[in-house]
Amino acid sequence: MLHTILLVTLVMAAPVEASPPEPSPVQGEQAPARGRAARAAADGLSPLEVVNMLDAYATLQAQNALQLTDAQYGQFVTRLKRLHQARRQAQQERHRLIQQLRRATGPQAAEIDENAIRASLKALRDLDERAARDVRQAHDALDELLDARQQARFRIFEETLERRKLDLLMRARQGAAAPRR
Repeated sequence: MLHTILLVTLVMAAPVEASPPEPSPVQGEQAPARGRAARAAADGLSPLEVVNMLDAYATLQAQNALQLTDAQYGQFVTRLKRLHQARRQAQQERHRLIQQLRRATGPQAAEIDENAIRASLKALRDLDERAARDVRQAHDALDELLDARQQARFRIFEETLERRKLDLLMRARQGAAAPRR
């Protein structure tokens, strides 16, 4: 729970940008959403709600970082959601297959079924190939909408956002591991 509170609070507190900050009328409107996010986190959010909040935050920040036109924004949101969905589905399926391998090869396994393990490994390899293709297609669909500068900014934006998420998780873990008085 502490991880969720820290993650949502910290992510919503700082903008992610691919270029130097530029004033935007949208930024002033984000402050109330940050307060709601922090209150909702304190009340307890499901992982899906946290993911949805992070996706919404990324969408708003991407609009500023990429300097999207109003004409681009609607299609961008739809295509960005497809990209997030492709990644999330692949991650969930991969997790399921890894758990299946863990059960099949773990110390609790009554007997090792080599054929089942091979089938799971093949399914995992197939999933990795399919996921890479799906993510690439989603990226290509986004790129069709963006000019070269926006495409570059989007790649930088994604990298910055992922780095920030990892940093926030590390801070949350450090805070959770700190001795309580």
